[in-house]
Amino acid sequence: MTLKDFTFNVIKKDKLARIGLIKTHRGNINTPAFMPVGTQATVKACTIDDIKKTGSEIILSNTYHLMIRPGVERIESIGGLHKFMNCDLPILTDSGGFQVMSLSKLNKIDKEKGAIFSSHVDGKKFFLSPEESIRIQLGLNSDIIMIMDECPKKSDNYDLIKKSMNLSLYWAERSKKAFGKNPHKALFGIVQGGLFNDLRKQSLKELMSIGFDGYALGGLAVGESQKEMFDVLDNINEHLPEDKPHYLMGVGTPSDILGAVKRGIDMFDCVLPTRSGRTGLAFTWHGRINIKNNKYQKDNDPLDPNCKILNLNKYSKNYLNHLFNTNEILASMLLTLHNINFYQELMTEIRKNINNGTFDQFHDKYINKL
Repeated sequence: MTLKDFTFNVIKKDKLARIGLIKTHRGNINTPAFMPVGTQATVKACTIDDIKKTGSEIILSNTYHLMIRPGVERIESIGGLHKFMNCDLPILTDSGGFQVMSLSKLNKIDKEKGAIFSSHVDGKKFFLSPEESIRIQLGLNSDIIMIMDECPKKSDNYDLIKKSMNLSLYWAERSKKAFGKNPHKALFGIVQGGLFNDLRKQSLKELMSIGFDGYALGGLAVGESQKEMFDVLDNINEHLPEDKPHYLMGVGTPSDILGAVKRGIDMFDCVLPTRSGRTGLAFTWHGRINIKNNKYQKDNDPLDPNCKILNLNKYSKNYLNHLFNTNEILASMLLTLHNINFYQELMTEIRKNINNGTFDQFHDKYINKL
């Protein structure tokens, strides 16, 4: 059943690519949408006000990291994540399953107890069951909550991926029950199944029988090629429910996003624009720029002369090169904000071209350029 305060409507389609509108009690989200990642209750090197000026309408935060530091009780005591980080945008929180796989050297998966793991910070033991993950996310007071799933590493072992998928489905049922009735929030299911199309379809079918407010594709962006990822989308897209948001988790590069939108995806998140911004890689309409390269020491043009927000077009490549080569904090701030702004410009242009019926031409122009 669709939640009263969370709705999604498809406004226009260009083949499989689609414009939609998510309505939440905190604000609307135009799709296709990119969510900047605020892992530890902050989008690194940016203020929330600056994030909003880029046109971002929703951000993502991380259940695993916030559970470890500062702890859900501390955030809950002030009224939730929005008050804690002074953010009035909608917030989606992931379930923590991916980080259990990727960060913990010592973890054990128990069907009933969930994930048993040691913190990557101090080695403290944690138990993250489906019920606990939902409890934490409700305590964070996020607007879109993800079910607890097991996110396996890339594998060609069919039996291993099937076992993991079945566990995720069992946890999905428990997550739905633990979520209960929350009229101001949405709960998304996560489709697993690795690179096996039959498992993906089975996972989606069973999740749809449980019933969720949106459907995410998990277990990608874990080492597979872009072609493998697109093959998964090609084989699942016609089975995804038309009236629910389609979310591709942890993706990705601008070309990943273009290819996924072409295959019916509505929502994205990735650390790439912020992480790249801290390491000197800029995304532009002419391709990627490593601003640390010596050739920019004599380039007094801005990264994007057309950028209007926060006077970003007043900083030359020459100056940015200097900031990075002297390890100045301002370097990370400026380039991170530039990259997030570029991603939001990309999403705006994607929506515009879908609306005009020209998305295929736009896709073909930039798919190998960005």
